This record gives sequence, structure tokens and C-alpha cells, in this order.
Amino acid sequence: MSTVHARVWRFTVEKGPAGAEAVQATEVGQGPLPVSLAALANINALACDLRRTVDQRVRNHEISLLLSYLSGDTGAEPLGVDCGALDSSSGHIRRFVSECTGLGVMTAASETLFDWKSGTDGLASFDVLPDKLVGAYAKTGVRPDLLYDLAAGPLAGEARGRRRDAKQMLPAVKGTADQRKRLEKLAAWSADHSGHNYFMSWVWLGTGGVYVDIFLPEEYPATAGLKTGWIERPGSQKPWRFRVPRPDPRRRVEAETEDFLDPPLLMKKLDVPNGVADDEASGCSAQEVVDAALDRAFGREEGPLGELGGVPVRGTWLRADAVGPARYEVLVGVLGEHVPVDLRVQRRRLENEQAQRLDLFLEGRLLTLVHPVSEPRPSWGRIAEEAIG
Repeated sequence: MSTVHARVWRFTVEKGPAGAEAVQATEVGQGPLPVSLAALANINALACDLRRTVDQRVRNHEISLLLSYLSGDTGAEPLGVDCGALDSSSGHIRRFVSECTGLGVMTAASETLFDWKSGTDGLASFDVLPDKLVGAYAKTGVRPDLLYDLAAGPLAGEARGRRRDAKQMLPAVKGTADQRKRLEKLAAWSADHSGHNYFMSWVWLGTGGVYVDIFLPEEYPATAGLKTGWIERPGSQKPWRFRVPRPDPRRRVEAETEDFLDPPLLMKKLDVPNGVADDEASGCSAQEVVDAALDRAFGREEGPLGELGGVPVRGTWLRADAVGPARYEVLVGVLGEHVPVDLRVQRRRLENEQAQRLDLFLEGRLLTLVHPVSEPRPSWGRIAEEAIG
């Protein structure tokens, strides 16, 4: 499994009569954090509006494009970026690759940092929320990207991905001006929503690989069990503190349009299948909606590629060759039905540096596998053993 260079912060928000007044962040430490390319592909495979037509040809093209700019390894090598190709690309392609990497790293890193339980922690987009949360959040102004519906309570997640060319990718002692501005807005948003908990990840793509700043709330049960074994350098104890400007109440708050990508609608999000009217949405569970989207997306596949535990898998192998000879081919497949899988065990297998594991990720019915083109494709027996064995 590849790694990203991560730096984790703990932050607190100082509050006053008018709401959030200041933010204080203290660095916990830095080190290599394992991130799977297959997990990044899996997370982005359905990062689209599931209420619309889900064309798997488009999803496949975008996954191939994303992984054409990234390079990983089966060992603990840093996740690489083809910065020459990225800098030569048009602005919208640079933003696409950066934002998709940011989304994938945030979700994969948060699962690694906290080992949240599989199957109980719902993930939603603030663009379209589960029925029980409709009306709970403002429709304009700041909108975090994702919502983790955890047993400890809802936790908002903000993901950013940017190309950065600097000698010191993670500035010492403090973050960047852009990070500060976003934390200011999120602190104000939290105060306006009764102290709603949130965290933020900010991914930088550079010549040295992928770097990520992760800002975590100081006192929140879901983030209390932070794993620190990956940290190689303890953080500075000097806090980074800045004041939060309050918006002028006389100005009408406009919806932000700074994001190139719409907030994604991911695997566990409650949404409406094509052909289901809005007033019928309350009758659909999140799983039913995702299953319907997968069936529509993969309905054109003629026959199964293989089987996992006797369950057929339909899909295709993609080559990540958008900007040159492919380093990888990517399996994107959907299982005919759900099979039991423990994501915690799956992550621990990937993190085992002593074994030559496949870089695969199975969540729900969606299976992704990233494989070097220089090696023979693995047998379905081996895929099944590592996915569900």
C-alpha cells in the first residue's frame, strides 16, 4: 500500500456572545499514512449525482483519468504524482485530479486514523441529505462536503485538493492562508449550527508526492481514538491561533461557488433512483438506492468476469493510460448481491507490509482493484480470498 505524508492537528474553537471568535490548532505530529489506490478509485467510482443517469462508461473514464496522474506501490512507498503531466494539463483537468485525490485521501485517511466500524457509519453528501436531516442545515452559505453519521453524533467532513509547488509542502508551525480562511468559515458554520462538529483535510499534490493536513476537533468522541503509531515526528507545541471574523448581518449570504466539483454522492448516501419521484424517496433505504444505481450503471455488461463466494461479479478492466503508457489496470466491478466483509480486516490486510497483498477494496457491492500492467492478472480465487476470505 502506498502512503501520503500526513500532518494531524487538534483544534478548538473559542466562542463568545456572537459565536465563534477564534480558532486554535496544535500539531499532533507528522508521518507516512497508508492510503490505497483501490480505495481512492472506489470512493470516486460513484462520486456523482445518483439521481441522474449513472453512465458507467463516464465513471470508468474518470477513474482511468485520475489514476493516469497517480502512481503507487505495493510497499510503503509514497503515493506519486506526475506533476509534469498535471502542470501541462488544462485548468479544469488539474482541478479534477486534485479534488478527486483530496476526496479519496480524506475518506481513506479518516478510516485509517479512526478505524470506524463497517456498516454502521453512514456517509452522506451535504448536497443531498438523508430524509431525517432534511432542513437541519442551511441551504446557502458554507456547505461542508461530507457528513459522517456516526454513533457518537454527526461529524461534517471538508475535503480540499490542490496542486502546490513549494520547497516546504507543509508550512512549519502553522497552515496556509487558504486553510485559515476555510477554517474560519467552518467555525462560523459550526457556531450557526449549535456547535456542530467537523474536521477538515487539505491535500497538496507536489513533486515529492501527496501531502495532507488533517484538522480534528479536540473534544469529540468519534475522533478521540486517534491512532498515532504512524507518526514519526511529534508536532510543535506552539499553537496556531487566529481570530474568526463575523459576517456583516446586513449582507445576504450567497451560496458558495468556489468548488469545481459538486459535493459527491457516495456509497452510503440516501438518494433517489431514476424513475422514483421525490415524494416516494422516503420509502427507499440508502442501500436500496445505491443498489439500484449500481444495477443501472452495470446493466450493459454482458456477462460476469468472475465470482466472489459464489456471487457473480460484473464489470470491466480499465487501463490508466490517459497521459502515456499505462502503469496500472483497474478492475471496477459490482457484485450481484452483498457478501459479508469486514472493512477493518480489509484495511489491516492492505497495511501488512510483510505480505504481497492485492490493492483491492470492497465496500457494499462495489469492488475495485488496482493492478500493475507488468504483472499477470490475479486469479479470481486469489481476489476472493483477499476480499472476503
